[in-house]
Amino acid sequence: MRWNGEIMAGEMDEHTNEFMLRQVKHLSTESILSEKQVDTLTRYLESSGQEGDGEQILTLYDQLPVRLNQKEVEQFLDDLDKIKSLYH
Repeated sequence: MRWNGEIMAGEMDEHTNEFMLRQVKHLSTESILSEKQVDTLTRYLESSGQEGDGEQILTLYDQLPVRLNQKEVEQFLDDLDKIKSLYH
């Protein structure tokens, strides 16, 4: 099932119960996220958002940095919450 959020887009594979992340902001990627990974990422972003300026840098393919400002981090967290509801 194809899914588009505010910052992310991807597909939920209902057979494997995994989310294939295809896009972050305007950049294409291919990463598989398990439910546990989504939970871990959510907790990390929530806790690190309480410290510092709220900006985060994600890395795609362990090479390409993608800066998220505070509003984008909030949108990313909203997307993660919506993705969590797709898991069974």
